[in-house]
Amino acid sequence: METAQTTQQSATQAAWSKRPLIISGPCSAETEEQVIATAQRLANTGKVDVLRAGIWKPRTKPGMFEGIGAKGLPWLQQAKKITGLPTTVEVATGKQVEDALTFDVDILWVGARTTVNPFSVQEVADALRGVDVPVLIKNPINPDLELWQGAVERISRAGIKQVGLIHRGFSSYGNTDFRNAPMWHLAIEMKRRMPGLPIINDPSHICGRRDILQATAQKAIDLDFDGLMIESHIDPDNAWSDAKQQITPERLAEMLGEISWRKEDVSSEEFHHALEKLREQINHVDDELMQLISQRMNIAEKIGEYKKNNNVTILQSTRWNEILEKATKKASKLGLSEEFITKYMDAIHMESINRQNNIMNN
Repeated sequence: METAQTTQQSATQAAWSKRPLIISGPCSAETEEQVIATAQRLANTGKVDVLRAGIWKPRTKPGMFEGIGAKGLPWLQQAKKITGLPTTVEVATGKQVEDALTFDVDILWVGARTTVNPFSVQEVADALRGVDVPVLIKNPINPDLELWQGAVERISRAGIKQVGLIHRGFSSYGNTDFRNAPMWHLAIEMKRRMPGLPIINDPSHICGRRDILQATAQKAIDLDFDGLMIESHIDPDNAWSDAKQQITPERLAEMLGEISWRKEDVSSEEFHHALEKLREQINHVDDELMQLISQRMNIAEKIGEYKKNNNVTILQSTRWNEILEKATKKASKLGLSEEFITKYMDAIHMESINRQNNIMNN
């Protein structure tokens, strides 16, 4: 006969295996009534797989609301009994791990401010030894994939077999469009490094405001993310934390219904044949690009020889500005974005400088 514990474990495993996996709930647990009402309304949508709530809230500055603390865990436990939804909370210390597991939290996640500190991650990992619970790991606040990967390895070495990733964007000086710049290329690189791990997108913390939430979530799905973690509150404008990025359960259901859910693959032979032909064309173009870039670097090295023989500096600002201006103008006519061509030319320029620097100092 199946016990309540095994039933809940089965529900957790079913949720963990689901694609897309949808996690939602308030940024912070505030009151018992708020937690249970949010959970019930989320469950009524039929679109949410796991209920989240912030119990402990590591904040950037002192004096901000730092969570209700462990007294909110029984509220989450009660919400699970009422709705049947598995629960998840963020943990940052060994004691928080113990408290969460005492109140039957089904999935844990390590937050961005914890991932950035290997000592904190190790404390969490040590508390998890001998425990069979899925753990999600958010990217660190700063754009450092080694820290993210290191956190995964520490949790895995503690014996946790079910580990996943959460992409919540990165703190970036000068970024104005998002609360945390998505830096999609870093999330894509993490997927490449750890292809066996599910990766969930957290558009709430990337956006910081609800008006761009859907577009960001759509991009994540287009990039083959395995699910979404979106903050939901019964009264978002009066939430105790992160009010601007939260949405009601009903708006969440609408948004999920409006997203175009993509498939990673289809069984159509015609599709695969057409795709293979186009990919072969890309392979040929890439080969030609490599040859041309190599030729350009050879020319740059010859220029470096002339500069060295005539005691001239490597960096010629006027010349570089001319090249960049010409490239951006031409890129516009060719349908290439200025942002892309600037990044591309910067990479080319730095490689040229490095090669000329080697010549100067040999």
